[in-house]
Amino acid sequence: MRTIKKTILFVLLSTFAFSNSTFGQYEIKRIEPAFWWTGMKHSEVQIMLYGSNIGSLKTTVNHPNVELKKAISTSNKNYLFIYLNIARDTKPGKINISLSKNGNEEISIDYELKARKKHSASRAGFNSSDVIYLLYPDRFANGNPQNDEIDGYKDKLNRADDYGRHGGDLQGIIDHLDYIEEMGFTALWLNPVMENAMPRASYHGYAITDFYKVDPRLGSNEQYLKLSEEANKRGIKLIQDMIMNHCGANHWWMQDPPSSDWVHYPEQKTNTNHRRVTLHDPYASQADKTLFEQGWFVDAMPDMNQDNKLLADYLIYNSVWWIEQANLGGIRHDTHPYSDADFLNQWTCHIMEEYPNFNIVGEEWSLDPAVLAKWQRGSNLPVDFSSCLPSLMDFPIQVSLVDALTEKEGWNTGFIKVYEKLANDYLYPEPMNLVIFPDNHDMDRFYRQVNEDIDLFKMGITYISTMRGIPQIQYGTEILMSNIKAHDHGQIREDFPGGWPGDKSNAFEGKNLPEIKTEAQEFIKKLLNWRKNNPVIHTGDLMQYAPTHDGTYTYFRYDDDKTVMVVFNKNNEPAEINTTHFYERTQGFKSGTDIISGEEYKLDNLKTPARSVLILELK
Repeated sequence: MRTIKKTILFVLLSTFAFSNSTFGQYEIKRIEPAFWWTGMKHSEVQIMLYGSNIGSLKTTVNHPNVELKKAISTSNKNYLFIYLNIARDTKPGKINISLSKNGNEEISIDYELKARKKHSASRAGFNSSDVIYLLYPDRFANGNPQNDEIDGYKDKLNRADDYGRHGGDLQGIIDHLDYIEEMGFTALWLNPVMENAMPRASYHGYAITDFYKVDPRLGSNEQYLKLSEEANKRGIKLIQDMIMNHCGANHWWMQDPPSSDWVHYPEQKTNTNHRRVTLHDPYASQADKTLFEQGWFVDAMPDMNQDNKLLADYLIYNSVWWIEQANLGGIRHDTHPYSDADFLNQWTCHIMEEYPNFNIVGEEWSLDPAVLAKWQRGSNLPVDFSSCLPSLMDFPIQVSLVDALTEKEGWNTGFIKVYEKLANDYLYPEPMNLVIFPDNHDMDRFYRQVNEDIDLFKMGITYISTMRGIPQIQYGTEILMSNIKAHDHGQIREDFPGGWPGDKSNAFEGKNLPEIKTEAQEFIKKLLNWRKNNPVIHTGDLMQYAPTHDGTYTYFRYDDDKTVMVVFNKNNEPAEINTTHFYERTQGFKSGTDIISGEEYKLDNLKTPARSVLILELK
């Protein structure tokens, strides 16, 4: 049989399907990642090839600085996993990867190695100087109605359906970056933007069906890069929401998996028990642990098996590819503890070794600080796993804050809840790097949680904005978005007013908003822009004073240059504050100016207004 030679010249994320009507024996449909970079700290990269019968071909790489370490085929001969070692001094350009059979070259791939962006390795991830804005791309703004519906995707546009697609997209976000910047936000966390070709409720993005492709109903890979570029021009870091635990049931590889152990329970889907504490429970059964780690998150989300090294490597290199390609400023990792703990260690360590100043925040929805602390990098708590995870979402503080604001003051209720929860910070290696938040996309809106009380709302936002850690605020919080139905995700993730033509109100421009919503928006805008320019809140020390059941609570943020006093008063009447008790922090100061109202308060006769919070710059 004569030699068939196919040359593949590769562009970003193209899908390759090379048919040959005469023979049709070999073809390449996918190459992931589509390209790589020179000068990476980790010199190795895995390249997954997918196509007809390619697993039986021999791989050869002819380049003086690029070594073929291994080529692995699986039980499914439609896959070939190639591992290359790229010397640090390799020049950017194309290398040739040859696939042959019996000495005859069947496929030739020109694989591109790009030059890294300047200072890529030393990029700064999101940190305590930032405030993160969380938004659902489908629910924020529709910048391109032409991509609302795409042929081949079953989940169609339906704004009347809370769980349908509403048409928001990346262009809509780009169009309103100025608003995000003006509000004082410096980091942007989008819920997953990768393709989600599920037949229903695909808007949320958490059932990814292609890890290298932005969902075309949101835009394209090129638009995602443009979003990152435009955000960076405004000093806004882009955070990608990643999921290592599961994919969507309609992921392309589910129809033709590389091996029978690519996902757990492939024959009969079995859901997880969601009992995260089994990982730490000294009395937990192995059966419970296994079900937690290996069970599917939900029926539509198969649990990926990171014990399979080929899959584990695929996920690691995919993450690095997006960081490098999209110039990411951070990762928010969904369902962090559900993945294999050893894999999570490899994943986080690989990324943090490649990008030492980067940041990854893991979602561990536990209300126990001891459980969270075990996952944070540098933990001294007894664990049977290691972790390089720098940050976690601080769910314990979130719940305690709501209790503190809404409960009647008592020995064990009210402000004492958040005071005592904060006292557990000794458990964390780096509490200043935790992400704190009033709500997120999976829980009732904060305004609902505080009984739609604007005074309590302002106290809560002030706490999140001035407390240790990295604040995260969900889109719409600034205009008091709420949800009528408790825990209804569709309502929680409602459309941002002004993001669609014909909207009755426009929060981007402040048009036709009720006065109370405008008040909240202006409050947050002023607070966050003040925070942006005050390093004392970013990195200053913290001292809190025990509440005395009188409905007040006080803490200080301070450094060598500035002291800020934050005083809460939940009472329906003004409260006199005995500042002599705060002598450690008030010594040498006579007054403070409230950063919101501009009013000056004397410390020797401090009286806080009813149902309010003061943020006093002491002098």
